[in-house]
Amino acid sequence: MGRGRTESARAWTSARESTAYHRDVAGRRRGWFRSSRNNEWVAQARPTLTSAFLDMDRRQSAAEAAVAASDQVFPDRRMAARWEPVRSRCYDAAGAYLTLNDELDTAERDGTAIAQGQPRVDALVRQLSDAARAVDEFYRGNQAQLEHAVAVFDTVPQLARQVRVTAAGVRGQAAESEYSEYPSVRAASAAVDEAIITLEAASSGGSAAAVRDAANRLDAVTKELAEVLAQAPSRQQTATTAIGSASTRLAAVRTRSEGVAPAFSALLREFNAASSADLANNERESRQAMDAADAALVRARVALAQNHPESALDLTTSARGFLTAAEAQVDAVAKRLTMLREVRDNPQDKAKVVRFRLRDAQMLAVSRGLVAEWGSVLDAQVDRIDRIAESLSGRHPDYWAYVTELDSVAEFIAGVVDRMRKQVGQR
Repeated sequence: MGRGRTESARAWTSARESTAYHRDVAGRRRGWFRSSRNNEWVAQARPTLTSAFLDMDRRQSAAEAAVAASDQVFPDRRMAARWEPVRSRCYDAAGAYLTLNDELDTAERDGTAIAQGQPRVDALVRQLSDAARAVDEFYRGNQAQLEHAVAVFDTVPQLARQVRVTAAGVRGQAAESEYSEYPSVRAASAAVDEAIITLEAASSGGSAAAVRDAANRLDAVTKELAEVLAQAPSRQQTATTAIGSASTRLAAVRTRSEGVAPAFSALLREFNAASSADLANNERESRQAMDAADAALVRARVALAQNHPESALDLTTSARGFLTAAEAQVDAVAKRLTMLREVRDNPQDKAKVVRFRLRDAQMLAVSRGLVAEWGSVLDAQVDRIDRIAESLSGRHPDYWAYVTELDSVAEFIAGVVDRMRKQVGQR
């Protein structure tokens, strides 16, 4: 994590050391060649040249460190890719600076002249200044993101340490708790142990982003463990209440189930046998579901008595599932009888509802300009509804078939309406 931030600084170390060396040597040599008028301009140019280089290097190093932090913490932003052209520009200017600096040293040492020396120095100062300006423009253009990345990067080690300390404390409480054997406590403790290992692995060689993610994960599971421990003392009472509620529900379902046989008998007497064929096994299956719920509640009470409230809650949840199935089977028979009687008394009401939906669909086709595509399809449903209505004949009409077929038409119309709306939205 620290390597990422200092990588660019090390890249410039040799350049800065070389510059310092040349400044020192040049200072001594200026004394040796103080009489050489040909190279007097070197002594005057070197401070300006060195100042321009150091100014660019300072700006570049600061920006590079921020970019490195961004890549560590927010790699998805790809800040390094945006920085690369500016970085290359700085490297080119630094290379030109080192080359010219060597030539200046040679000229001072040998007392020789450098062709176009002053213009080259001036051009290089401009190149260094332009590179520094490019660094400033890049930094200003990305300042908010870069400074945020640096701030986050700097807090990552502290975050990791703080989260480790907190996790260790909560994990110790869980180990010493009288509820340590509760399944929820064991599971939450295992999650904390795993997250600690993950954070240690990330801290030993991972990126700042990996460390931060691991620290956040450890923080989350530590809070979950703390919450589980806080809820543990109330689990006994929660289980007691849940068992009592499910027992009351079971008694209510048993009472309602007494009406299944009479209701089914009425269906057979009053309507076509096909109207209730799918309900023939409801009484038996509902009884089996209620027996299964009762058995689960018996086991839940035993678990509660043995101080295993979470196991009792799991068994109670299973009992609720059986009760839901039993209720559906019990209520289906009474609902079928009520619905068929309503249809028998007013058979056209059901058809009217479907015809109304069909008219709405036809009006939608007209208003959206979709008659050519859907008009004939919807018109065909008129004949379909008429045929269904005509099927109600004889001493024992099949009202159930009448209802299911009309429901099928209504579902088809709804599908057409949905497709028309999507079709218009795509235009």
